[in-house]
Amino acid sequence: MLRFNILYRFVFVLALLVMGSSCARKGYVFTSFHEPASEGLRMLYSNDGYKWNDLNKIYLKPEIGKQKIMRDPSMVQGPDGVFHLVWTCAWKGDRGFGYASSKDLINWSAQQFIPVLQNENNVINVWAPELFYDELKKEYVIIWASTIPYRFARGIEEEENNHRMYAITTKDFKSFSDAKLFLDPGFSVIDAVIVKRSEKDHVLVLKDNTRPNRNLKVAFSKDALGPYKGVSASFTGKLTEGPSVVKVGKDWLIYYDVYGEKRYAAMKTRDFKTFIDVSSATLIPTGHKHGTIVKVNRKIIENLKKDRANSPDLKDNNEKK
Repeated sequence: MLRFNILYRFVFVLALLVMGSSCARKGYVFTSFHEPASEGLRMLYSNDGYKWNDLNKIYLKPEIGKQKIMRDPSMVQGPDGVFHLVWTCAWKGDRGFGYASSKDLINWSAQQFIPVLQNENNVINVWAPELFYDELKKEYVIIWASTIPYRFARGIEEEENNHRMYAITTKDFKSFSDAKLFLDPGFSVIDAVIVKRSEKDHVLVLKDNTRPNRNLKVAFSKDALGPYKGVSASFTGKLTEGPSVVKVGKDWLIYYDVYGEKRYAAMKTRDFKTFIDVSSATLIPTGHKHGTIVKVNRKIIENLKKDRANSPDLKDNNEKK
């Protein structure tokens, strides 16, 4: 019995060490951009999900779209390890969004324009495409906001600012499903993010974009593609947008842009019903604008830091000092 207890304790301690080592090998990458969004993809990194560091480098300069901008960069890592990135490439006029992929976040594929809503005659915009990988269906879901005037009751919104969410799916970023209406909550909605809690439990964090509100809410569904129901009351103040959600330990952190006050903030929740403001516990570099947070192997971050240290512009600055 004594030997068994000793062996049991040894195995237990070893398991804790392995788990700790595994956690230590993980970090977080936050896609980013700076206004006026013409420079391109930036990235932040963090070891704990709270304190963020700016790599201070442009990793992908926008080359497509009528305005050649890169806003709202959304990224997900597929089961094969490849990172996929989509972004807003124009304020108005483009019926589609940008796409590129990378294995290391340093070297990127050629940029592509992914067209959507081509059968619609009057699409005002395609904003903030957001990526989600559905492990059950083994496909990528891309959702975004578009305005099609006179399609929905507009309330107090102008016809060209009355957004609804649409979606397409793909398994390979070569062929795509037809675009379908993803969310019509009865008001103008943008900046929606799909969060998976379990196989049949999904949360949608969204922005109510109507003029009196312009704040964040949540809705719930069994399936990643919806339907999402039970839209909540707002859990942020007015003039907030761009939610980015990440699980840290047992908590979900929702980062968001308080653009009315030109600052970044964060809420903590475990059930998406009660929210605690933890902005004072976070550190976000100045100029950061919203993207998505991806949990990655720490080696990815170390390689990004080495690449940054070897960048010509940083070397020049060090030499001048």
